[in-house]
Amino acid sequence: MLLDDELMSHKFNLEGIYALIIDIDGTLWRGNQPLPGLVDFFDLLQRRGLAYIVVTNNTVKTPGQYWQKFIEAGVSMPPDRVLTAAVATAEYLKQHFDADASIYVIGEAGLKHELRQAGFTLTDNPTLPAEVVVVGGDTGLTYDKLKYAVLAIQRGACLVGTNPDLLIPTEEGLVPEAGTTLAALQAATGVSPKVIGKPESLLFELAVKKMGSHPNQTAMVGDRLDTDILGGQRAGLKTILLTTGVDNQQTAAEKGIYPDAIFSDLAELTAVWPDS
Repeated sequence: MLLDDELMSHKFNLEGIYALIIDIDGTLWRGNQPLPGLVDFFDLLQRRGLAYIVVTNNTVKTPGQYWQKFIEAGVSMPPDRVLTAAVATAEYLKQHFDADASIYVIGEAGLKHELRQAGFTLTDNPTLPAEVVVVGGDTGLTYDKLKYAVLAIQRGACLVGTNPDLLIPTEEGLVPEAGTTLAALQAATGVSPKVIGKPESLLFELAVKKMGSHPNQTAMVGDRLDTDILGGQRAGLKTILLTTGVDNQQTAAEKGIYPDAIFSDLAELTAVWPDS
């Protein structure tokens, strides 16, 4: 286990990494602002021929909208390199529920788009039964949305969360995410949610499969210890923490979650990555 200065991490062998799973919010972007070094980092990945997938627990945007965001920032990225918790949630539902299952959603357009693309029927009518309540981040969360979700769960609906994140980094600071809503619903109903996104395994498994990589040659790069790093470790990946979002070297010691390496930002990681 690496401690103190060793975590800051030039001793970590980057040569053995051939594929990256890279978190978006807090690692590559803060809200709608790209973090410094974004373009140079992806230029390095292209020069080295490294496989990569960018992933997020955020379900506000569709993968296509995230891709467009990167393109507008100057990153040359194929559109199939984006994987969201909404995509993973739709995959989970396809595996466990019939196509005609009725779903009540607390969430935004990106989540609803993926569920409809998977063939599911979404209901906004609280008087109709729902087989599943799916919860993502929702900046328009209201009392009525919570109330209808509680009533559906009381009637027997399963509770599925796209991710467990309580907070998400934005330009304003850390603001509530899906985990906050899930905590409220669990407190109201006593029902524990099935959580899909990081640190659970499905998103990592889908990313590794999509790249055709092997876990021991793949690294997870993220800003959160309890989702990005812990989830990556559980999936058998190498892990790299960037201190640009939620966590840092101090919180690693406090939480007892130690990545293989810690870098201050994308620029430092790019500077020390072998470029040949």
